[in-house]
Amino acid sequence: MKYLHTMVRVSDLESSLDFYCNKLGLEELRRYDNEQGRFTLVFLAAPGDETAQVELTYNWDPEDYGEDRNFGHLAYAVDDIYALCQRLSDQGVKINRPPRDGRMAFIRSPDNISIELLQEGEPLSPAEPWLSMENSGTW
Repeated sequence: MKYLHTMVRVSDLESSLDFYCNKLGLEELRRYDNEQGRFTLVFLAAPGDETAQVELTYNWDPEDYGEDRNFGHLAYAVDDIYALCQRLSDQGVKINRPPRDGRMAFIRSPDNISIELLQEGEPLSPAEPWLSMENSGTW
């Protein structure tokens, strides 16, 4: 397993970039605009340390996050998303967003922190029982 990033929702992308980049000193590594989903992702890191990234998520449609929705999730790349989800499920961990696509799943910690699991490299071929599983709760 490899730590990838921490996601934070932002309500004003430009002021957030000013804070994180111009004031704090982080550098923008990459940006992804999704017109269909109506959001922008901007990945930042301290100069010379791309291993600890912050993902700024800017949803184009206004939303009041409050303090309970601005922190998004921790993210980890995993060698075999199906095997890990099965092991977690066998240990009583609820898979809130099953890896139906062979690429992404979400679970929650005992303190309700959302954790994203991402398949390292290419997605695995869709497979049961994950393919037919519905989402459970929120993530």
